[in-house]
Amino acid sequence: MKCIIIGLGTYGRVLVDELSAFGHEVIAADNDASRVERVKDMCDAVFQIDANDELSLSVLPLKKVDVVIVAIGRNLGASVRVVALLKKLGVKHIFARANDYVHKNILQAFDIEKILIPEERAARSLVREMELGVKADLFRVDDNYGVFKFRIPKQLIGTSPNNLHLYENHRLKIIAIKKEKRVQNFIGIEYNDSEVVNVAQEDSPLEADDVLVCYGKESDFRKLCKLL
Repeated sequence: MKCIIIGLGTYGRVLVDELSAFGHEVIAADNDASRVERVKDMCDAVFQIDANDELSLSVLPLKKVDVVIVAIGRNLGASVRVVALLKKLGVKHIFARANDYVHKNILQAFDIEKILIPEERAARSLVREMELGVKADLFRVDDNYGVFKFRIPKQLIGTSPNNLHLYENHRLKIIAIKKEKRVQNFIGIEYNDSEVVNVAQEDSPLEADDVLVCYGKESDFRKLCKLL
């Protein structure tokens, strides 16, 4: 995938780092020289430009990438203007970060593909961990259903996946199990990694570092966590 990231604050810089690590072609832009300098070795190309200026923005290969991500957060005016200019320049796939719900509501008027609120997601994740006592990652499918990834609670260690009866008792379907293993890189250094095992054939006891990936209603997942 080819993408352009506009705005290289903390959020934009992490996007550059993660997307590049996964092998995507990343082009980054910011008007701050120090921010540009920090990511130049991670990107395929980097531009120091004022994205609020239409002529400067048009220097970017906007029509040759799969998505343009506006990672500007705190400066609402700059964020909205850049999105407006991208729409004017005919960019079809735009993701934009919103700082709060007012920002989100303004961006919705542009009918862009995705609005991102990273602070909200981080806050929800923290609350889930505090409330449920389980560190879980959630991918929402809709308002009710999601995919949950969580490390095995100590109460389940030693139980085989087939004996959990999660679907029969809690309407949660196990779709993957990740097991930690020691691997060695090409220079001989060992480190911890994980691999997905075949759920249908997996009947060995769950271990402390195993991770379950389940699908179902968030309300059912909450009930399970409270039972644990």
